[in-house]
Amino acid sequence: MDVVRLDRIAVEEAVRVVGLARDEDEAGAGDWERDSPCAGWSLRRLVAHMAAQHRGFAAAARGVGGEPAHWREPEDLGAPAEVHRAAAADVLDAFAEPGVEGREFTLPELGLTVPGRPAIGFHLVDYVVHAWDVAATLGVRLELPDDVLAAALAVARRVPADPGSRGDGFAFAPASLVPEGAGALEETLRLLGRKPEPQMLL
Repeated sequence: MDVVRLDRIAVEEAVRVVGLARDEDEAGAGDWERDSPCAGWSLRRLVAHMAAQHRGFAAAARGVGGEPAHWREPEDLGAPAEVHRAAAADVLDAFAEPGVEGREFTLPELGLTVPGRPAIGFHLVDYVVHAWDVAATLGVRLELPDDVLAAALAVARRVPADPGSRGDGFAFAPASLVPEGAGALEETLRLLGRKPEPQMLL
């Protein structure tokens, strides 16, 4: 499995759907303050988190992931789509560096230092899920190929489901029930705590 290639596809799709969000017009309408599937987070806050994660993983790929500053959400998010696009370009550049899969990544949010290949897998599943979060917020279709969804599901199935490691203060919400016959995207979302409505998976 070429995890760097699959991650790139997921990140580029996340960039595409974030780019569909409308800024406020003269009437005050816009998408950035809409509620997202991440409880308590507007689309603006979700995209700030996504940008911070891109920067943090880029730093981890370059050996400086243990420095908290690299993981902080940007303070100025006046142009969320542009901030996110720049952060995405940074992480894709970092992951494209020769030998990246063999490096050690320090990931403070998970309290782990892991080899590059599984670390990039963590980033991959994060951006499949967050791309869906954005698409669901905006009511648009997520476009990811089967190999990306299969790879994300393989990672999601390995995330510990112990209730003591899920919920507030942890990286993932408690898993929700996976119905029989669920597709790869739905199973991934439910394993990581989302509760997608059927129309959000079309």
